[in-house]
Amino acid sequence: MSLFTLVGCGQQKVQVPKRDVIRPVRYVEITAAGAERERTFTGTARAGFRSKLSFKVAGTIKKLPVNTGDNVKSGVLMALLDDKDYRLKVQQSEAALKQAKAAARNAEAGYGRVRSLYENNSVSRSELDGARASAEQARATVQLLERQLEQAKLQVTYTRLIAPSNCSVASVLAEENENVASGQAVILVTYGASPEVELSVPETYIALVEKGMTVQVSFDALPKKSFPALVTEVGVATTTMATTFPVVVRLLADNPSVRPGMAASVKFRFDAVGDKKRYLVPPFAVSEDAKGRFVYVLKRTKDGLGLVSRREVTTGALTSQGLEVFTGVKEGELVVTAGVTKIKAGMTVKISSPRGM
Repeated sequence: MSLFTLVGCGQQKVQVPKRDVIRPVRYVEITAAGAERERTFTGTARAGFRSKLSFKVAGTIKKLPVNTGDNVKSGVLMALLDDKDYRLKVQQSEAALKQAKAAARNAEAGYGRVRSLYENNSVSRSELDGARASAEQARATVQLLERQLEQAKLQVTYTRLIAPSNCSVASVLAEENENVASGQAVILVTYGASPEVELSVPETYIALVEKGMTVQVSFDALPKKSFPALVTEVGVATTTMATTFPVVVRLLADNPSVRPGMAASVKFRFDAVGDKKRYLVPPFAVSEDAKGRFVYVLKRTKDGLGLVSRREVTTGALTSQGLEVFTGVKEGELVVTAGVTKIKAGMTVKISSPRGM
C-alpha cells in the first residue's frame, strides 16, 4: 500500500492511502508424469511391395493395354514391343543352323570314309586326324547355332511384358510408339503383403526406435480408425533433412482402404530413459529470457493470495500432454499458467481457480 497527497485551494495537504493492484493468476498443480511417453510422427503410406517392370530387350512399344489404377491378374499381358526385328533374327538363326547341320553331316560322312581307308592303310594318320577335327568342328558349330537360336527365340518372348503376380498398376511410365531401352521402367506396380508407412524420426528419438516395436497408425483419410503396426526398418543414416532418420512400419493386416500415398500419423510409446523424473506443464507456462527458461511458482499465503517466485527449469520435448520439465519444480507445487506476462518474482497475486493443460 502507498500514499499520495491531495491538495485543495486554501486547504492543508492530506495524505490518502493508495491500494496496490493485486493481479489474478491461474495455475496448475505439478504432478510427476508416467514413465511412458507418447510421440507422434507423420509419414506416407506405401505398398508392401513395389516393382518397376521393364523389358529385357529394347524396342518400340506396340501395345500398352493397362492404365493407372487397374487391378491385373498374374500372367496378363501388360505391354508389348514390336517384335519384327527379333523374329527376323530367329529366321536368320534357323537358316544358319540348317546350313551348319548339312555341313556337319558332310563332315561326319567324310570322316567315316577316311577312317575306313585308314583301317586299310590307304591314308595316313594325319589325314585321319584332319577328318576327325573337321567333323568335331562341324558338330560344335551346330551346337553354337542351336544356342543362338534359343537366345533369339527368348528375345521374342522378352517383347511381352507379363504381370508377375496379382497386382495393381500404380503408374504407367511410358506410352505406345515410344522407344524404350532394355531395363527402362515402363510400369510401376504394387502387390502383396500389408501396407507400410515411411516416416522420418528426429535424431533425439531415433535411439529409442527399435525393430519389432509396436506402434499405432492412423490416416487423415480414414478418421476414427487406428491400425496396429510393427517397425520393420530403422535407418542408420540421416535423410536429406539432416536431423531426421528414415523409419518404416508395416501394418499387421492388409486393408483395402489404405492406399499408397495417404498421409499417416504414427504414434510411438517410449519408456523414460533411466530414473530421470519428468513433469508436464502447459507450454505457455514456460517463459524464456537471457538467463534461460523459467516458470513462476506460487506459494499460498492467506485470503486466497500467493507469493510469486521464479524457477529456472530444464525442459524436454513438447508432447500431446504438455511440455516436459526435468528440473526446477517439484511435485505438488503450483505453476502459473495465466497472467505470466503481468507478474514478476516477489509479487503478491490473487490465486484464481486452477487451469488444466
